[in-house]
Amino acid sequence: MRDAFGREIDYLRISVTDRCNLRCRYCMPEEGIKLLSHKDILSYEQIAETAKAAVRLGIRKIRITGGEPLARKGIVGLVRMLRAIPGLKTLAMTTNGTLLAPIAAELAAAGLDSVNLSFDTLDSERYRFLTRRGELFKALAGLDSAIGAGFAVKINMVILSDTRKSEIEAMRDFSRAKGVALQTIAQYSLQEKKRDDYGYDRPPPCSSCNRIRLTADGCLRSCLHSDLDFKVDFDDIEGSIRTAIMRKPAHGAVSSTPSVGQIGG
Repeated sequence: MRDAFGREIDYLRISVTDRCNLRCRYCMPEEGIKLLSHKDILSYEQIAETAKAAVRLGIRKIRITGGEPLARKGIVGLVRMLRAIPGLKTLAMTTNGTLLAPIAAELAAAGLDSVNLSFDTLDSERYRFLTRRGELFKALAGLDSAIGAGFAVKINMVILSDTRKSEIEAMRDFSRAKGVALQTIAQYSLQEKKRDDYGYDRPPPCSSCNRIRLTADGCLRSCLHSDLDFKVDFDDIEGSIRTAIMRKPAHGAVSSTPSVGQIGG
């Protein structure tokens, strides 16, 4: 389905939880965020029904995000439900990887195609500083498990104001040695106007944006840098998706959302 500016919208990011086991400095405040109550979070059945409607309207790629998606129980079951949707070409997940190793094989068997692992340094002390609590060896174990499970794998590296060029080159060499892709992501703030000139792989320019987002509490967001959201009407899911797509702005502006982790990046 095309939006009002002719962009083909074929990519849906689904945030399954606002919870995360890390507190990355560019993503979440140290004290965390006010969490949604269990009753306010979509069930897996509601997520699957929304995804089915989205695929009928032309969505071909779905990415499961959080928070940290592996922090939600039963995530393998959701992968299985989404994989069963006729017409869905790619089912992906973005994770920090620290919880991945024990269930990577199960996720692959359930039908997950690819995994993006988010970590920004190969220095264990800096990793702990950036995540405020994480252990790099767990993320690296998650990476190895993803490779072993046969996923298409990318490493997401956020380029911070104090990231050294040598760190980027070290990550490039590491990724090359592991046989995985590296995706560089400019640090950005939702409270600052969206730019198209960061000079890294992501965020993409608005003119080529092909995505919408489903938040954990059941709102469709057509633009990350906007406060526009549309509550899914489960009596007319397709109508809700059409509205979100047609109201997608030409260019991102600013958002009052305090944490990118609340809407899945």
